[in-house]
Amino acid sequence: MTPETPNPQLTNSTLDPFVLNLIRKEREKALSPREWRFRLRGYGYAIKRVAGDQILTRLPKGTEIGVLPADIA
Repeated sequence: MTPETPNPQLTNSTLDPFVLNLIRKEREKALSPREWRFRLRGYGYAIKRVAGDQILTRLPKGTEIGVLPADIA
């Protein structure tokens, strides 16, 4: 699987509800997408864009966790 190709097994339903809630709350607090990504790094998460989707990954290895819903930007 190439980095440009999204993993077909990942969906937003694979995200833990607690993690998804944390990500939503941090997005509400952040003034910009850049600040939001910085805040998520403090929790050990990162976001990468693949084929127009936002993929939540776990740091430091970049393990893909799931696709973020479209309403979180």
